[in-house]
Formats: sequence, C-alpha cells, structure tokens
Amino acid sequence: MEQVPVALIDIAVDSWTIHDVEKWLALQNFSPDLRELLKSHEIDGYSLLRITEHDLRTAPLSLTKLGVIKRLAGAIAALKSTTIAKVDITKPGLPVKEENSNGNGNQTGSGVCHVFSSDGGDGASSSSSDTEEVEQKSVDSPPSVLKYPPQHRRLPPLKPEIGRAVIALGYFLVATVWTAFVMVIVHDRVPDMEKYPPLPDFVLDNVPLIPWAFDLCEVAGFILALTWVTVLLFHKYRFILIRRYFVLMGSIFILRSICMLITSMSVPGRHLKCAGKNFGDSGLRLKQALVIARGFGMSIQGVRTCGDYMFSGHTVVITVLNHFITEYTPKRYRMVHIASWVLNLFGMFFILAAHEHYSIDVFIAFYISSRLFLYYHTLANTDILRRFPRRANLYFPLYSFFEADVYRVVPNEYQSFFSTKWPFVRLSHSDSIQDDLGKHR
Repeated sequence: MEQVPVALIDIAVDSWTIHDVEKWLALQNFSPDLRELLKSHEIDGYSLLRITEHDLRTAPLSLTKLGVIKRLAGAIAALKSTTIAKVDITKPGLPVKEENSNGNGNQTGSGVCHVFSSDGGDGASSSSSDTEEVEQKSVDSPPSVLKYPPQHRRLPPLKPEIGRAVIALGYFLVATVWTAFVMVIVHDRVPDMEKYPPLPDFVLDNVPLIPWAFDLCEVAGFILALTWVTVLLFHKYRFILIRRYFVLMGSIFILRSICMLITSMSVPGRHLKCAGKNFGDSGLRLKQALVIARGFGMSIQGVRTCGDYMFSGHTVVITVLNHFITEYTPKRYRMVHIASWVLNLFGMFFILAAHEHYSIDVFIAFYISSRLFLYYHTLANTDILRRFPRRANLYFPLYSFFEADVYRVVPNEYQSFFSTKWPFVRLSHSDSIQDDLGKHR
C-alpha cells in the first residue's frame, strides 16, 4: 500500500484512529489547517472512507479551494481501492456489527465488519426500507452487538501458500501440453496454399518481409522473461505472483487451443513452406507435442509449427509478461515500465514483420491477454465477488480457489530470496527477531 504510514501498512483503514488519519494527511502533504479541521470533526478511518466530494464542499467542512478538494477526494478514492473485503462503503453512517467465523452476531474480536441489510446480506441493497430497518435494529439491539469497528484491527497476513502455487504450476503445465497437442492436430490439417492462398491483410500487404524479425521477437520475450524472474526472486509475495501468472497463462493457452481447433486459417505467407503433416497415431502426436512444449514453441529452439494462427502465442507470452512486470514493480521504476512496453510493442511488430501471423491474430492475442489480466486483478483488488461467494464459485472457480485467502491488494515489497521462510526450514535469528517485533507492533 503506497502513501500510507509504515506503522499502518498492516492495519485496516476503517480501524484507523483520529491520530492515524492525521498522520496519513501529513504524509499526503496536506496543510496543518486541514489536518486540524478534520481532527476537530473527529474524522477517523471509518469516517474517512465515507467522505465524499460533496461532504468536502458543504458544511460543516466547507472547503473552498478546488485544488485541495480534488486532491483530498482523489487521495480518499485511492485509499478506498486498497481497502477490500473489510467495509461496505455504500451505506455511510450505518452501524456495523462484528461476526465470528460462523457468521453469527456474537462479538468475537474477529473484526470483520458488515453493514446490516434487510435480507441478511452484506449490504448490497440500498433502499430506504433497509435504512429504516437498520435504524430500528440499532435501537433494539444491545450495544455489545452493534458497534463501530474496533481500533487498529490488523489485516489478515498474506500467506505464501506454496501448495496452491504448485497446483497453479501443474495447471499451467497441463494447459501447455494440451495446447501443444492441439498444435500438432492443426498442423495435420493446415490448408493447402495452392487451394487456399494467404488472406488479404492490411499490415502484411504493406510491410515488407523481414526474415530475421521473428527471432528478435523471441529475444524480446526472453528479456521480459528474465526480468520477470528477477522480480519474483526479490518480491516478498512471490508465491502469490507465481500462481497468478500460471493461472492466467494456463487459462489463455486453453482458450487459444479452443480457437485453433474451431477454425483452421490459411498460411499467412508462402515463404513459410507449410503443408499438412500427418504425425500418425496419438502416441506420436503426444511425443511431438512434448517436443513443442519442451522448446516453449520457440523457433530459436528449433520448433516450427503451422496452422496455429488464431491467436498468436508469442503475443500472449510477451503481453502477459509485460503486464506482470509493470504491475508488480514500483511506480517509480518508470524506465523499467517503459522498456517493458517497448519490448511488448516491438515484439508484436516483429511478428507481423516476419509475416508469421495475420494482424488479427496479434490484435486478438493482445486484447484477450491484457483484458484477462485486468479483469483478474480487478476482481482480486476489490470486494465485488466476496460479497457474492456463490456467484464467484460458479463463474470464476479458479479465481475463487486461488484467491480465497487474499483479502487486500498485494503490496510491492521486496526481500532477499533466501530470507523466505520455507517449509521445514529453521528460522534464522533475524527472522525470529522480526517475528517478535511484528507481534508487538
């Protein structure tokens, strides 16, 4: 979580004290007068998350400087985006209750806060009748049940969950072998170039063939992969990143294999010398599929395939790598982000310059890869699906399984690879000291 006092990084925002809010405002470089104004109105974390721009403009705050209003509203909005699965910010001012793990209304100190609603849910409805019922409950219920959040409720720790990372790796390997097997099948039935010549393509028809361009695309992919491995080696939450990467790549590969099976497109250029090739029985096909998977489908590894045009696997790999690198490195690493995007875009251009894919193959591959990355991380960084677990399990089973215990945005924190607390490995003296300090924070 960026722009949050170090002492409050692991504290749920809605449980900040008035003093904590004052420290946060100071870190955002707001004036002492503004900090004193919010302090005089007893704005704590719970209240801060519910302040709107309208509240800032009108009494009792009545801020008059537009720049201050916009900056404070933007800072609060950014703070809300890091606060997931903790509070319902759609019903400001309503009382909340604490629930234990069994979902009853007894106070257990778990600190999970929910807003009352008439249907017993998590506050998804916002009708006036719900508000009236909440107010009635706040009068009839004992104070021990209805209360505002306890102060300094710590966020659940982000666990490495190495087992789930291994499962994600297995899912990725299965998807990779399956996709390679489908590539062998589509090679069997690649259309005859004499009967089905290359399709008209705006880019391919206007960009001259550069035979060595495809190798440059793979070099760009290798640089991105090396950068991503470096990020994983030093990222504190590397196992969360690993399983997200493998889940997304495996899912995109499966989608790609379906597209390849549905439609066989003609070869995009006569220079490719592609023709249908019968690999024989299923055993020989599987053997060839393992050869493709072992070489990562790269031409510089001696792998040549035909017919796997919809959509571009090379574009998928460099696009996903680019998005993961830019997402899980600090914003101040602008040169790294720019270099990553340059490699991504130039890699796509090199694919087209080599006439290895149609333009539509590259465009669709980029769109699907980037959208799935953004959709997955939007779900992971918000509270949308956690309010409707049944829908999440039905429509997003992989997400529900792999992100079940991730209750907040994964911060970009770094540490040495060897400082990770591996299973069955005795903690070093420094790790033990850090644990002791963490317990007394």
